[in-house]
Amino acid sequence: MTQRKGEKPTISIQEHMAIDVCPGPIQPIKQISDYFPRYPRGLPPTAPQPVGHAGPLRSALSTPAAAEPDVEGYDSDDSSECFISYCISFSSCMFHCRSASGLKPMDHNGLSDPYVKLHLLPGASKANKLRTKTLHNTLNPVWSETLTYYGITDEDMVRKTLRISVCDEDKFRHNEFIGETRIPLKKLKPNQVKNFNNCLEKQLPVSAYLKHAEQGEDKSLEERGRIMISLKYNTQKSCLVVGIIRCAHLAAMDANGFSDPYVKTYLKPDENKKSKHKTAVKKKTLNPEFNEEFCYDIKYADLTKKTLEVTVWDYDIGKSNDFIGGVSLGINANGERLKHWFDCLKNKDKKIERWHTLTNELPGSVND
Repeated sequence: MTQRKGEKPTISIQEHMAIDVCPGPIQPIKQISDYFPRYPRGLPPTAPQPVGHAGPLRSALSTPAAAEPDVEGYDSDDSSECFISYCISFSSCMFHCRSASGLKPMDHNGLSDPYVKLHLLPGASKANKLRTKTLHNTLNPVWSETLTYYGITDEDMVRKTLRISVCDEDKFRHNEFIGETRIPLKKLKPNQVKNFNNCLEKQLPVSAYLKHAEQGEDKSLEERGRIMISLKYNTQKSCLVVGIIRCAHLAAMDANGFSDPYVKTYLKPDENKKSKHKTAVKKKTLNPEFNEEFCYDIKYADLTKKTLEVTVWDYDIGKSNDFIGGVSLGINANGERLKHWFDCLKNKDKKIERWHTLTNELPGSVND
């Protein structure tokens, strides 16, 4: 085909179609989407879900690795799934985090560096917060990690809520929130494993789900940790045996985020030195184990007139030791503290163990 001078070149319809479909000499014209890809590398497009859809995603164990979520328009806050199983046993809450799937991409590479953070609410202590290890570059993490809260009391089972958050770790910025779910401890039963498959939700203010739990709570007392105490009246030796077993989730008093705790016991109203005892100091821990016992020579009938004060301190070299928290057991106590004392009186020669909550109330007669 010849072309006259001055005429515009013409292209047949067959040649025009060949531009986009034929791999011949004529190269296909690049689309703008080739320069600005819609999906990050490794994330193929998927069919969009209807708005408001909050059904559970597929399990990470049964989902092919290639079936990753669509980044654009994807809202993991409504559909991400964290598989959780935990049990209550021997006054401890064991949280076993298995996996999560379909998490929202938080990094530029279209992936995340997720970890799980636990917060036992209400409670502002650093030791109330636990977390798993961080898994890098994944939207379907498998942690298979167990975290344990010690010192869970019957009162906690009624009013406490376990907040489970999934976050993205960032080395150069603040860690980013992905989603959360909440489990009231009253849904659990002692010595029973209960499994959960929960969808992550958008972050809610703490007050939204703690309003009822905090009603009637004494705001002047701050929770500073837990202590396990054993009581036994030895009829053969006519003495009260007080055991300081362990503490859990103590408030951090040192700049390194830990404490160097020890425990003091005081049987009031006696003023002599025999009424006061002290454990050894445990270095750099918020969950110390003591396993020490102290004996108070006392007649059984006199126990109804006594009060046992137990205080926990942070040891500091060269300056005054810091008060962490305390608890009083006796006829003037109430709740679990009163019940523990009476159980000891009713069950001679039997060791009675209980967890008790430490508060920031310092007994006026106790001096470090």
